[in-house]
Amino acid sequence: MARAAMVLVVAALLILLSSCPSCHAVARLAPPTLAMRRYTAGDDRSGGGGGGAIAAVAPEVQYETRYFTQRLDHFNALPASYGTFQQRYLVNATFWGGKAAPVFVYAGNEGEIELFTNNTGLMWEMAPRFRAMLVFIEHRYYGESMPFAGKAAAYSNSSTTGYLTTTQALADFAELILSLKANLTAHAAPVLVFGGSYGGMLAAWMRMKYPHIFMGAVASSAPILGFYGLSNPYSFYDAISDDFKSESQHCYDVLRNSWSELDKALATDAGRAQLNHIFNMCRGKVDAIPSLLENALVYVAMTDYPTPSNFLTSLPAYPVREVCRAIDQPTSGNDTLSRIKDAMTIYYNHTGGLACFGGAGDEDPYGMLAGWNWQACTEMILTMSYGVSNSSIFQPEPFNFTDILAGCRDYTGLPPRPYWIEAHFGGYDIGNVLKRSASNIIFFNGLRDPWSRGGVLKSISKSIIALVEPEGGHHVDLRFSTKEDPEWLKKVRRKEMRIIADWLTQYYSDEAIA
Repeated sequence: MARAAMVLVVAALLILLSSCPSCHAVARLAPPTLAMRRYTAGDDRSGGGGGGAIAAVAPEVQYETRYFTQRLDHFNALPASYGTFQQRYLVNATFWGGKAAPVFVYAGNEGEIELFTNNTGLMWEMAPRFRAMLVFIEHRYYGESMPFAGKAAAYSNSSTTGYLTTTQALADFAELILSLKANLTAHAAPVLVFGGSYGGMLAAWMRMKYPHIFMGAVASSAPILGFYGLSNPYSFYDAISDDFKSESQHCYDVLRNSWSELDKALATDAGRAQLNHIFNMCRGKVDAIPSLLENALVYVAMTDYPTPSNFLTSLPAYPVREVCRAIDQPTSGNDTLSRIKDAMTIYYNHTGGLACFGGAGDEDPYGMLAGWNWQACTEMILTMSYGVSNSSIFQPEPFNFTDILAGCRDYTGLPPRPYWIEAHFGGYDIGNVLKRSASNIIFFNGLRDPWSRGGVLKSISKSIIALVEPEGGHHVDLRFSTKEDPEWLKKVRRKEMRIIADWLTQYYSDEAIA
């Protein structure tokens, strides 16, 4: 690697810190993920409320927990392939209209399934209208869906973790849904698959690979073009920089200059004492400030929602705007470090309930890190999120594909497969390919979301439709609706429901189902 003695920190950015005490730049091993840890800045393991408070679950979120005996390996006949594990899935049949009524499936992301079940409001709100059954399937190797009888064994070595792949996960979903429909004698029931972020990628790929099982897909904020050769490797961090610059040139300038100020302060005892005083770090962990700042900026940009949210942490509406307001109108002082502290407070302590920054907290409450680290270094190598340009609000990091692959090989002990996703699912000339081979996919992207630069941004055919909103954040369309939703967001959801209604009408006509 370009920087010696790198160590993986336990954060969803999966950043590497240099061992040099005066060098606090961050380098990236794996891309950010929405199933990140909810950072808790309190001093104890229970958190202490405030910025890390979890939103109350909507009352309509009611489900039955079930388990399906899933095959370990769907693709060969070696004896080990016939091993099984229990895959968890959550079902709500309250509004289901019977054997020919729709089944709406959520393709589980890289985390415990409850996180996505509790936050995918669009499905819950559409179920009564379409008389749909809801099914949320947990991804293998996450949550309770662990092969080899538990997480410790599943992640013990590459021989056991090697069954964690996208192709295996898609086959899991297909097998489970076929079994569910057979048990219900609902062979004619149309199945639509939904997903956001990585789950959105899975949803799109499910429709492409299993069109006989899934008759349509809603793929929200799905960067299926985020791989090597398909998108600009600097695009993710450039998009975040553009978000902040669009709010305030001064905010952009302060953020760009903050890293040199932090490095300067961290290099001396006096500077470190100053940082501890300004940021009020739990147990004096001032070395964590650069990574905490980057973490906050990334996830504020991704979840730049138009209404208050509690998905990852408690945030106000339009948090990018609020971060820039904190920088431009500081309350702690007019120097750069005080402005940065006020900005970080928006993400880590918006509600004001935490006493200090950088506490222990629960570093992986959604069970994400072990699995995503593996996936992001074997096949989900989203190169769009590795380079940092000289004009970024982050410290520059030249894109070096060779170093990325070497770092991944060091991490997993296996050669990464950076071209496998494109080979298996496609990517090059995606418009013409999908026009000839696919149908019934909605790709939603909000341009405030940095992942949108790896998404499908133009409609491909009458039934492969791109819905693009300049003010949208990361899979904002899938969230529960609120009275404060802007009109553009209401229109997006109405469009999605109309498109789904058209698909179902066509399906019932083709199948001659009254």
